[in-house]
Amino acid sequence: MQIIPTPSPVDPKPGQLLARGVSRHLLQHNFACLEEFVPARGLRVDVMALGAKGEIWIVECKSSRADYQSDSKWENYLPYCERFFWAVSEDFPTDLLPEDSGLIIADAYEAEIIRMPSPQAMAAARRKMLTRDFARTAALRLQGLRDPRI
Repeated sequence: MQIIPTPSPVDPKPGQLLARGVSRHLLQHNFACLEEFVPARGLRVDVMALGAKGEIWIVECKSSRADYQSDSKWENYLPYCERFFWAVSEDFPTDLLPEDSGLIIADAYEAEIIRMPSPQAMAAARRKMLTRDFARTAALRLQGLRDPRI
């Protein structure tokens, strides 16, 4: 399993700033979040959120029109979550985004869910695998922060 380290806070990119605001907001809804999580080989989501009841949400953060239009993998994320959201800044042209996906307006400090998508069913085996990988990734990242020599 490939572990992607937590993004460096020294020089965060615009999408990472959106992810931070999203993660802060989702924590208020009792979701634990991991940024840059790999649910399957070849996929890396900006934010994966795990709710208290085991629900799994994915949030893709887009900082510009060009960033959104260059993303050709997002539909591959749908089988790995029950709800899929786009997180964009207040000035993003939201009419570009699919209406059946969720919408979050965010900045580096906060976010607000504007549109809640309908939940999609997820296979129990996939949920179990994702929950295990989520926990393992979180634990390894924490261990790496506590002991950077490993």
